[in-house]
Parts: sequence; C-alpha cells; structure tokens
Amino acid sequence: MQSLGEAARVVLLTADPHDKRRAARGLARAWRRGELAHRCDVAMPDRPAWPDRPELLTPAQMPRRRKGGSERGRIAMLHALAHIEFAAIDLAVDLVGRFGDLFPRGFVDDWIGVAADEAMHFALLDRRLRALGSHYGALPAHAGLWEAAEATADDVLARLAIVPMVLEARGLDVTPATVERFRAVGDEASARILERIYTDEIRHVSAGTSWFGWLCDERGFPAVETWQRLVKERFRGQLKPPFNDSARHDAGLTQEYYAVIAS
Repeated sequence: MQSLGEAARVVLLTADPHDKRRAARGLARAWRRGELAHRCDVAMPDRPAWPDRPELLTPAQMPRRRKGGSERGRIAMLHALAHIEFAAIDLAVDLVGRFGDLFPRGFVDDWIGVAADEAMHFALLDRRLRALGSHYGALPAHAGLWEAAEATADDVLARLAIVPMVLEARGLDVTPATVERFRAVGDEASARILERIYTDEIRHVSAGTSWFGWLCDERGFPAVETWQRLVKERFRGQLKPPFNDSARHDAGLTQEYYAVIAS
C-alpha cells in the first residue's frame, strides 16, 4: 500500500497548476477510501514544483495594487488570491507529508480536507479570471509565500503557529472588506467566490488552532505563551490590526493569543 508520505510528495512535485489541483483532490479521495497507509516515510522536497508562470517577484518588486473597482484592479486582486490558494495547496500537503505521523488520523483528515479546499478555491478563482479575459500566470506573483514553510520545516508547532494561526488568520481580517469592494462595483460573481473562501478559511484556522492546542497539551506546554514565543521567534512580519475578532473567535483564535503582541 502506498504511504501517505509518498502520495504527498507526488503532489508537491507536480508543477502544472491544474494537475496539482487534481492531484491534491486525488490524494484526499485516496486517504478517505483507506488506500494510503498512515506513514510519512519519505522526505518532503525543500521546495514544491511550481510552473514557469507566474513570474515570481520579491515583495519590493511587486506592482502596487489599487483598491479601486476597475476591472484591471479586480483581475490583479483575483490573480494574487489565486496564487495564495495555489501555494496553500502545497502548504497543506507538506504539513501532512512532513508531520502527519506525529498525530492521530484526525489531523490528517483535517489537513487533507484543507488541501482539497485550497484546490477548489484555486479552481474557482482561475475560472473567474478566465471569465474576465485573464488566467492564472498572466501576472507576476509574490515569491515569499513558501518562506513560512521553509522557516518552520523543523518544527510542527512553529508551522501551525505561523501558517494557519498568523497567515490564514490574516485572510479573515482582510477578506470582508475585499468582498464589499467587489460588491460595490457590481462584481457579485467574484464577491460570492471570496465569501465561500472566507467561510472555509475560518475552518482552516480552527484546525490549526485546535491541533496546536492538542500538541501543546501533549507536550505540557501552555498554548498561548508558546504561540506568542514562536511568533516572535519565527514570524518575520508583524501582527497588525485591525483584526476580525469575531471570525478569529469562531476559529478558536481568541484575543488572548494575539492582542498582547500585536503592533
């Protein structure tokens, strides 16, 4: 029987975006059908395979996106979000393949589901870009999305603290305003896609917070203080308000975690 680690590695080494999306959903189906052994017995690649396009730029090189409602600006925003969702497929699969055998099966259930969600989100955004006359890869994208994975490849607590509990939680803060900007210019199709993603991301942040707390309990660590220490040590940015306290609370990420260390 193929191992979970072997199947995860296949997804990570698939470069074509649509093949990667299909591979991630196939991984989820194989796991749910009991076709994969709960073993993470192969090394995950340092970096996943990505396509030649989009061109990847540093944050300083990225063109500034206007907040206006022009079609060009909306395409740029949707493209940026599509790239985030594409990278998020690899982040979820790497988490499972690298650390899955440290946890009970429920951990794999959750993060395999996250990977499938991210694949679906990418497909929705790419389809919307095509309806607007563009496509994923047509614009440059941020090169730094994998840095959080590289910086936490040695420590699953750090990975959970940074990726779902900081980076994905930031999406909960900014998405409602983005939805309203799309809706204000009559782009209801895009607004509905972003609302779907927002709802799913609450569940993803919840999975990160829950499993972070579970492992802290297993190791006898205080969860809040451990999270704050890891964010200070491993996160290169800053936690900046405003925060969507309601959505974060729904995900179990209460203010006691982030209010004290936010800038």
